[in-house]
Amino acid sequence: MSKKKNSNQSFKQVLSQLVLGVFGQQANEALNYMQVSAKLNISDKESRSIIDEILKEESKKGTLKEITRGKYELHEQKTFVEGRVDMTTDGSAFIVTDDEAESDIFVAPRKLRNALNGDRVKIYVYEKSKGRRKEGEVIEIIKRAKMEFTGIVKLSDRFAFFVPDDRKMLHDIFIPLTELSGAKNGVKAVAEITDWPADAKNPIGRIKNILGVQGENDTEMNAILAEYGFPLKFPAEVELEAEAISEDITEEEIAKRRDFREVTTFTIDPYDAKDFDDALSFKILDNGHYEVGVHIADVSHYIIPDSALDKEAYDRATSVYLVDRVIPMLPERLSNGLCSLRPNEDKLCFAAVFELDDEAHIIDEWFGKTIIHSNRRFTYEEVQEVIETKAGYFLNEIEKLNELAYKLRDRKFKNGAISFESTEVKFKLDEQGKPIGVFVKERKDAHKLIEDFMLLANRKVAEFISKKGKGKKKYTFVYRAHDAPNPETLGNFAQFAARFGYHINMKNDRSIAKSLNHLMADVEGKKEQNVLTHLAIRSMAKAIYTTKSSSHYGLAFDHYTHFTSPIRRYPDVMVHRLLMHYLEDGQSANAEHYEVLSKHCSEKEKKAADAERASVKYKQAEYLKDHVGTVYTGVISGVTEWGMYVQIIENNCEGMIRLRDIADDFYTLDEKNYAIIGQRKKKVYQLGDEVQIKVKSVDLTKKQIDFSLITT
Repeated sequence: MSKKKNSNQSFKQVLSQLVLGVFGQQANEALNYMQVSAKLNISDKESRSIIDEILKEESKKGTLKEITRGKYELHEQKTFVEGRVDMTTDGSAFIVTDDEAESDIFVAPRKLRNALNGDRVKIYVYEKSKGRRKEGEVIEIIKRAKMEFTGIVKLSDRFAFFVPDDRKMLHDIFIPLTELSGAKNGVKAVAEITDWPADAKNPIGRIKNILGVQGENDTEMNAILAEYGFPLKFPAEVELEAEAISEDITEEEIAKRRDFREVTTFTIDPYDAKDFDDALSFKILDNGHYEVGVHIADVSHYIIPDSALDKEAYDRATSVYLVDRVIPMLPERLSNGLCSLRPNEDKLCFAAVFELDDEAHIIDEWFGKTIIHSNRRFTYEEVQEVIETKAGYFLNEIEKLNELAYKLRDRKFKNGAISFESTEVKFKLDEQGKPIGVFVKERKDAHKLIEDFMLLANRKVAEFISKKGKGKKKYTFVYRAHDAPNPETLGNFAQFAARFGYHINMKNDRSIAKSLNHLMADVEGKKEQNVLTHLAIRSMAKAIYTTKSSSHYGLAFDHYTHFTSPIRRYPDVMVHRLLMHYLEDGQSANAEHYEVLSKHCSEKEKKAADAERASVKYKQAEYLKDHVGTVYTGVISGVTEWGMYVQIIENNCEGMIRLRDIADDFYTLDEKNYAIIGQRKKKVYQLGDEVQIKVKSVDLTKKQIDFSLITT
């Protein structure tokens, strides 16, 4: 086939896409080839003739319908839909539409038109044949999910290719030698796609950042950040703006605030924390009640809306916590300096102050700006020691706060909150960042004490705003919403839990919560704890940020927000600004504007969580690389068509046993029963079962751990 013929076919293919795009935008309008040409600004005779051919071909295929001679319209309404590309490893994809009731639509590799995983696209859906899945083809890429990828540079004499790490990015990127930015063969880097000609198999790009030598700790951690779209450093303009902020607190500013500098105040944080978001103040009142102040760093005092600092904080939306480092939302001068509530320093705060009785009932509440002077910086371990030994700094205050926290917690669970005590994996690292030990972090009373008072502040701030206006007069605010779980998903979980002897009462929300809490208490310390906790969490809806006032199912709160962590979460900054605006009798803010901001923050939160999980997976793989051949006891934590995942009990590392590697039978997936079953001997391996495994191999690049099953 000649190059010219290839070129003509590629041109016609691109033109077909454009023509269908015209009809997608003019769904109710019949057009002839001249009108289509005009809408595409095409005037040459040859191209118009090709458009005429395309119209006739699409009519035969059923995409278009000829209304009158030479005039066409879409064959039926709703033929075109929008959705997100979910790529498979064989090059085909499923389009996930916005309509949850709509099944995913299959698109063959040749019909993707260079769409990549995560892209938002418009597709034409073919008429469905009886008994067959829905299929379609991409006609327009509305928005690319990303244009930057991490991977390895491969150099030759005349050109270079970039091999992406992302397993769902199936195209290597062609890099002209002039666009290498000094990258050498085999280095890990970030590449940006700059062009993708219609007739080209591979996109064209440039090397944007060189990350370093593959396998080195800093290289791999930075690669994870880049992969999920988090910048590796702050722009110079943002750093300069942060450095220019004065640390002086004027008398004029103090006069605007409630002064807590003489009231006992302290912070409680992890031992390695530097950004102290919150502090508690405690005072016994003359009437015998207790005044508890939840003081939060007044970030909004320092960050001016629409400044370079503000725009950067919004873009990041959250701090990212990898295994060995924190990537802050704010420059260090703010996150660890000006805003951090360090001991023995005057600090500006935004506070929720409560008067509580002995039963932790709220007698009075106050919201506003404060100034504090923290007396002590506690670690969680230090406070836990005070609680357990009944000795140490601020013993009376800590004991009373812990007692009140218990009462707040009990009331929360009686009202239907769900207690998910999932385990958190932590690593002991050497000086090079290599894991030399793995352990599970324990949550004790000191952690729960802080959590309960933060929950109280978040809930009461949300309630305060929600009561200020009703119906159309309600005030725009940023809430943390958590919907009730999908009944079908929860029903499947209930059936699985029943196999372990646990009953979930599905009568109503309160019954479900009560059953789940009993399950979580009963399962604690048992081999199935992680599996059941993980599946229970997966059966829940995902919490999001939204201006639509709705309840928080998991906490059983009618109204809830995030007020307590503005150093590391941008939604909290928005909440501070809105709360202050309303305290000063401001009018309701624009809901549409804040809904867009909220959606962005929800998306970035998910990316941060994915990046954090990727860093854990990498460290688990790195740890087990030195333990290949070691035998462990594990619990089956997942089953798929190609294998079963097993989580090692001793260190929580997870790997896969591939079905093809189990030699004693041919195993297939029983999806309904979360099991794999041998077809001859009928041996069953089910989610939650305990098995013996041997570490078979580790691929650090892919963050993959393979186990082999030890059969008896």
